Amino acid sequence: MTLDDVADELYGLDPGEFVEARTAQVTAARENKDRALATEIGKLRKPTVVGWLVNLLARELPDEVDALLTLGEALRDAQRHLSGPDLRRLNTQRQQVVRALARKAGELAAERGRTVGEDALRDVGQTLHAALADAETAEQVRRGRVVTAASYSGFGPAGLSVVQGKTAKKTSTSEPATAPPADKPGKKSKKKPVERDRDAERAAAEAELAEVTSRAEEVRGELTDARTELEKARSTLTEIDHRIEELRAELEHAEQERQFTRNAEKASAEAVHRGERDLDAAERRVEEARRAVDDLG
Repeated sequence: MTLDDVADELYGLDPGEFVEARTAQVTAARENKDRALATEIGKLRKPTVVGWLVNLLARELPDEVDALLTLGEALRDAQRHLSGPDLRRLNTQRQQVVRALARKAGELAAERGRTVGEDALRDVGQTLHAALADAETAEQVRRGRVVTAASYSGFGPAGLSVVQGKTAKKTSTSEPATAPPADKPGKKSKKKPVERDRDAERAAAEAELAEVTSRAEEVRGELTDARTELEKARSTLTEIDHRIEELRAELEHAEQERQFTRNAEKASAEAVHRGERDLDAAERRVEEARRAVDDLG
């Protein structure tokens, strides 16, 4: 068994089962006289709940996760070429896909008897956003080896900052990876370092402008949707209030009818009582008259 095999097994487990399973794998490696493997297995970190949720997505929905990461490549390409319309379109698509996957992560956890809160699902979304911005994070997500939540600022090569736990990785196009070679005496530089830095800073600034413009469009769209929902809710509330008023009027009318009928019922009962009393008196007179006739022969 290789380290990859063990990692695949361990990072597919519930976090509560991780430590015990890792200990068992370390013991098994030692029993097989493979101390190097035992040491490497012992270094595997227990995933947080967020890491476990992302790993669940990678294992249960690999095609959807892969499609999201492919979208990240398209976003990075659009930013390199400063394509505003493409960035806005792809960013909108990114937000929709990430939200859908975060919801599915919650559903997958529920199927396994775990209830996760909105904060955890929000961190899942942030980790997926980070995977879109950083190739190494994307590979961890794709392989289902995420240990903890990741977050990012900016998007793409310019100003990338992916943070996992307390360790940060930053790359920037505003500074070269290595210092440029010094110009040889007697030769003029084709372009001064200051100018190169200025061009790099401008490219980074333009990329950042495209990103924040795209985000502003997203927020504007979300605000429009929220306003639409607010108007719908207010309209529905008005309709309900109107219906309540109608029902109250109907109830008041029904109570009036009930009182009228109650009065009629009382009057009818009194009339019946008088009729019964008058009938008794009439029947007594009839009986008296019959006896008088009988007495006369």
